Formats: sequence, C-alpha cells, structure tokens
Amino acid sequence: MHPDAHLVSQLQSLDQQIATLDKEVAALPKHIAHIEKALESHIRRLDADRAALAANQRDRKKLDGDIQLHNQKISKLREQMLGAKTNEQYRAFQNEIDFIEKEIRKSEDRILDLMTESEALDGNVKIADAALKEEKKVVEGEQKAARERTAHDQAQLDKLRGERATAVAALPKPAAVTYERIKKKWGGSTIAEVLDGRCSQCQITVRPQYFQEIRRGDKLMTCESCGRFLFYNPSVQVAM
Repeated sequence: MHPDAHLVSQLQSLDQQIATLDKEVAALPKHIAHIEKALESHIRRLDADRAALAANQRDRKKLDGDIQLHNQKISKLREQMLGAKTNEQYRAFQNEIDFIEKEIRKSEDRILDLMTESEALDGNVKIADAALKEEKKVVEGEQKAARERTAHDQAQLDKLRGERATAVAALPKPAAVTYERIKKKWGGSTIAEVLDGRCSQCQITVRPQYFQEIRRGDKLMTCESCGRFLFYNPSVQVAM
C-alpha cells in the first residue's frame, strides 16, 4: 500500500467528520427556530384566549349596565303610570314596560351564556398559561444546549480543519488536486480497496496488469472506472 494512500484515507475520514459536524451546526439553528416558532404560536393562541375572555367580561359589564338603565326606565314609567288619565295612556305605559322587561330578560339570558363561555375561556387560559411557562423553560433549555453544542462543534471543527490542512500539505500537490476532484464528484467517498480483483466502490473488475501495479504500491493509483484512489491490502496468513 502506497504511503500516500494512508494520507488519502486519513483525509477522507477527516472530511467525513467535518461534514457531519457542519451538518449538525447548520441543523441546530433550524431546530431552535422550529421550537421558537411553536412557542410563538402558543403565545398567540393564549393572547387570543385572554382577549376573548376580556371581551366576554366587557360584554357582561355592558349588559349589566343596560339592565340597570332599563330598570331605572321602568321605575320612571311606573311613576308616570300613576298619572295616566285614560286607559289608553295606562296601556301604552304598560306596553313599554313589557317591552323593556323583555329586553332585560334577553340581556339576562345573554349574560348567562357569557358566563358559561367565560368559564371555558378562563379554564383554557389557566391551562395554557401553565403549559406555556413549562414550554418556555424547555425552549430556554434547548437554546442553552444548542449554544453549548455549537461551541463544542466549532471547537472540534477548528481542530479537524487544522489536522486536515496538515494532511493536505503532506500530500503531493497532484494527489491533493485529484483528491479534491474525486471528493467533489463522489461526495466524500474518495478511496476504495481492491477486493477479489474489483473496486469495492464501483464493483468494476480491475485489469490484471493494472492490479499488479496497485499491488506493488509504487505510486498512488486511481480506479479506471470511477476515478477513486485504490489500495490493496494483502491478506495476512496466520501460522497454525
């Protein structure tokens, strides 16, 4: 096995580790954005429930005020009825009182409906508020963990990239250029072992004469089919 094949294999391993960490670093902000978006959605729903509860209370207060005004008006009408001089005037006052009393009953019925709605809204607000407090704690924990993980990953990336630069510098420039070309083509899979006379990656048979050159390990060679670097590890015979 040519010495540079070891460097290529090391470089491939480093690039795979770097790619994994890069992916993780890129995914963390997306994960945090996702849970923050969910939190914002829950906050908006809670705000809507609170607004509905406040509107319910305002409506009840207004209806209570309307009933009070209606009762005051009825009291005045009853006083005026005492001065009615004809049956027609008396009936007119009574009809107006009956109409106002119907309006009062409608308002009272509506207040009962609003009270029922208020109980449900109040329950929803209390439950959502408690759940939101817990969710905020979870999100804050996730944010902290993401910051710590990102810092750790960045430190690892700096270390791996330093090791990569050393490995690249140790490779002959033509081999380094070829490595980058293969990496771009195959997404990081840059080197393959010859097994049973075939490239272990593309599974194409290596020509016998070419295989002999690979076995000698005099130079770094590539697969004539897929272009990846090739190496051969002879099996070790264990004496019995």
